[in-house]
Amino acid sequence: MHPWQQARHRAGQKIIIVSSGSIALGARRLGLAKGGRASLEDAQAAAAVGQITLSGIWAELLQAEGVAAAQILVTLDDLEHRRRYLNASATLERLLGLGVIPVVNENDSVATAEIRFGDNDRLAARIGQAAQADAVVLLSDIDGLYTANPHVDPEAVLVPLVEKIDGRIAAMATADSASGMGSGGMASKVEAARIATRAGLHLAIISGRVDAPLTRWVQSGRGTVFRGDGRKTARKNWLAGRLTVRGTLVVDEGAANALARGRSLLPAGVRGTSGDYRRGDVVNIAGADGHIIARGLAEFDAGDAARIIGHRSEEIEAILGSVQRSVLVHRDHMVLL
Repeated sequence: MHPWQQARHRAGQKIIIVSSGSIALGARRLGLAKGGRASLEDAQAAAAVGQITLSGIWAELLQAEGVAAAQILVTLDDLEHRRRYLNASATLERLLGLGVIPVVNENDSVATAEIRFGDNDRLAARIGQAAQADAVVLLSDIDGLYTANPHVDPEAVLVPLVEKIDGRIAAMATADSASGMGSGGMASKVEAARIATRAGLHLAIISGRVDAPLTRWVQSGRGTVFRGDGRKTARKNWLAGRLTVRGTLVVDEGAANALARGRSLLPAGVRGTSGDYRRGDVVNIAGADGHIIARGLAEFDAGDAARIIGHRSEEIEAILGSVQRSVLVHRDHMVLL
């Protein structure tokens, strides 16, 4: 257990650790080529072996400090489905209340390409949401977000504070930017920041390649902080952080303005729909330029939605033969992005 974890835990701060390394550990023990990533089967086998080793290391380190550790393994599905998300949230809350430090890792032994986070940056942001944390700290091989790759561009400058993640900020985290260690990279860290800040959490990227990284950060202030937005309700928090959606509704300018004023999405303001979604599935709401402006739960199946878009609410019954609702996405089941 690092000194900074000891000090903060003893001071009463509640800590959750999102740890990686199970595939690498398992691959080393099994002697698998390419670090265990030659195939999905190799990665899953390596993870199954490595998870035992990794959890044992954390349990031993924490026990030496008189702290109990708990292992939580999750897949993308566990945090994308509302009920399982709430179950994970309740488990985290109870463990923290008992003074336990949860150690979370993606369950790579069963995860496939369709149901995995793929990097611990986004996983950490989603776990922060589920635990209703105040902040997420990502320990990286670089000390923050730079205006360009500092290993290539000597003019690159560290960005200490990000108030809003816009196109300019996203462009700084291109595929050739720094922080290429592991399966994430700077692009995944900025995406994690987007998830966290939409839920009201602050997120920091700091160097993890120094002793006592948090203490060093407090003393030097060197890192990048992404400022969180205002707090949302629990349901809207979950919606904002969703990584998988089933479809998209494209709206006109009038509908976009109405959504900004807190209105529900009516069929008349929708100009197009895509995806194979059903009532209750999560859909994105995009402006005419393709920019995602909101996310919510669809009130109609995709086929019915396609038939009524562009029509007034009073026309729905004539088109569908019956009407039980008049909005495509209700404002209570929607979050602006």
